[in-house]
Amino acid sequence: MSRFEWMVALRYLRAKRKQTVISIITIISVLGVAAGVTSLIIALAINNGFQSTLQSSLLSATAHVNILERNPEFGIQNWQSLIPQLRRIPHVINVTPGLYGQVALKGPLVGAGAVLKGIPLGIGASVPDFLRHLKAGSLSEFGSKPSESRIILGSRLAEQAGVVLHSPVSVISYQGRLTPLGVMPSLFRFRVAGIFESGLYQLDSEWAFTSLEDAQRVLDLSDVVNTIELRLDNIFEARNVARDAERITGPKLIATTWMEQNRSLLNALRLEKLVSVITVGLIELVAALNILVVLVMLVMEKHRDIAILVSMGARRRQIQRIFVIQGLMIGALGCAIGLAAGYSTAALFNHYRWLKLDEQIYALSYVPFQSHWVDGIWVAALALITSFFATLHPSRSASRIAPAEALRYE
Repeated sequence: MSRFEWMVALRYLRAKRKQTVISIITIISVLGVAAGVTSLIIALAINNGFQSTLQSSLLSATAHVNILERNPEFGIQNWQSLIPQLRRIPHVINVTPGLYGQVALKGPLVGAGAVLKGIPLGIGASVPDFLRHLKAGSLSEFGSKPSESRIILGSRLAEQAGVVLHSPVSVISYQGRLTPLGVMPSLFRFRVAGIFESGLYQLDSEWAFTSLEDAQRVLDLSDVVNTIELRLDNIFEARNVARDAERITGPKLIATTWMEQNRSLLNALRLEKLVSVITVGLIELVAALNILVVLVMLVMEKHRDIAILVSMGARRRQIQRIFVIQGLMIGALGCAIGLAAGYSTAALFNHYRWLKLDEQIYALSYVPFQSHWVDGIWVAALALITSFFATLHPSRSASRIAPAEALRYE
């Protein structure tokens, strides 16, 4: 495009209008594009924030691949012989046996239901990420005084049970002893050695961790586990690792991936992203229609000027480009405003956590925002392409103006 076309396009946009309504619609068009871009950037930032935060929290608390019994019976026996073989699978960095079951906790005043999970604990043990940085206490207590049973509680579970660090707590197992009056629950004494906070409400309010041996004792089981957890250096290799693991473990065990365990949540996030793009895309369509109206009215207002330009030697292709440039400048201005507003809003809301959530429903206490620069590129491209298509009809109409007809009565 030549300098002539840019000069005329800028002059037309800056010129005073005979019809004020054109200027008003031009401003509305710019704001419409800006609103669409801003909305889409914020919607994508929310979706990215939820997906990233939930995924990181879930993967810090759960395994990338879980090996379970295909038909749960008495637990996985001879699990010790499987661990060295599973460690040799490519991409596997940790293999952790686990045993979990439903129990009840009783603090000084109140009780609470919980899921007790036994895993290898102590210095050097492979533990989930959130247990490496406890809110209170230390894993180093496991291994000292073997005769004393210790437990790590979620922060909200500790609040519900009314206990703090180093408090005594009773664990009631439903796998009790058989008496003439029926099965009586068994009571076990523990001391709170640590309190964790993962950021996930369900985990912090329901889960408790202890050593594998103490969990087997509470659940009245022999040396068995009901899960073997694999952590990987690349979470997206989970399906391949699961297939390799099933070849090792045999038909009685099944390997499930983190994607299968959280399928409903991941599908919901994908659907939310699609709906957001479609909904906000309609705003961009309305903005494009405003640009079309502006250019149509501008062509009607400037038909005499267009005829003079053609008479002076301007090619019809140049006339067409003048109005394409005008539409793209309106779209580009709105796009720049929208990107600045969208990224600024997302950054402020994420930093100050202004949007609060009910943790019991959404698992998070606030709406996380996470903006990606790649989103800005394709959102801007979408806005400019929409603006470009809106210019095609008016620019063709302008290029078809006949000088003789337009100047007949001048």
